[in-house]
Amino acid sequence: MTTAIAIEDVRREVKILRALTGHNNLVHFYDAYEDNDNVYIIMELCEGGELLDRILSRGGTYSENDAKAVMLQILNVVAFCHLQGVVHRDLKPENFLFTSKDENSQLKAIDFGLSDFVKPDERLNDIVGSAYYVAPEVLHRSYSTEADVWSIGVIAYILLCGSRPFWARTESGIFRAVLKADPSFTEPPWTSISPEAKDFVKRLLSKDPRRRMTAAQALCHPWIRNYNDIKVPLDILVFRLIKAYLRSSSLRKAALRALSKTLTVDELFYLKRQFSLLEPTKHGCINLENIKMVSF
Repeated sequence: MTTAIAIEDVRREVKILRALTGHNNLVHFYDAYEDNDNVYIIMELCEGGELLDRILSRGGTYSENDAKAVMLQILNVVAFCHLQGVVHRDLKPENFLFTSKDENSQLKAIDFGLSDFVKPDERLNDIVGSAYYVAPEVLHRSYSTEADVWSIGVIAYILLCGSRPFWARTESGIFRAVLKADPSFTEPPWTSISPEAKDFVKRLLSKDPRRRMTAAQALCHPWIRNYNDIKVPLDILVFRLIKAYLRSSSLRKAALRALSKTLTVDELFYLKRQFSLLEPTKHGCINLENIKMVSF
């Protein structure tokens, strides 16, 4: 590492790792040191290998229950990152490590070298990440945390069927497929996969980021939420929605209240979980302290 830009990139990674400490599915950051030529990052040793290696050792596919266990950990840690204002930008099976060789060992997110801080209303424009996992809006140079969710969708697709949703021999070909092609859900083994699992993956791989689930919303999806005891984290999207609502006109607020009566069971489940996180006292209202962070 010799260039000033490279050193600055590592410094940013260290800053992000410091900001993200405390989640069980994040590789533990101990400390960082710098000399005249290098920056040294000391992190937890994960001896279980990459998620990619685990997929390959299973012949390319996971059972639905095993895939849920992996997705639960990935969604939890990514929702946590997004709540802290961090977008990873390079989510892929190679960037998740198991702590040990045990089949049920914990999964840890690693490699925040391409990550960045992003504000709720901010859009990023640099094209980064690994071609097979890059979201369409990244290629359009206008994206935010939703791009990470697309990458999770690609991982989920691979876990369930053993192949990539978009493939080509060249990087430019992959990008064209990401922008224009639709992943197949009609060929085996998709014919034997549950409708709920298919819907889950499709909603992660929506080309329109506005229609794509957030990581926290994905944890409320029927395919995921019935797996053990799911603890849904606070969603950064909720802060954006509250902020937008507070700035709305009286007419728009009335229209939104009317639309709220048409919400689906899944949408209500998600919103009730989010409200309970914002209002832990169970009194039925959110006070000023709860919304201070979103009212500016």
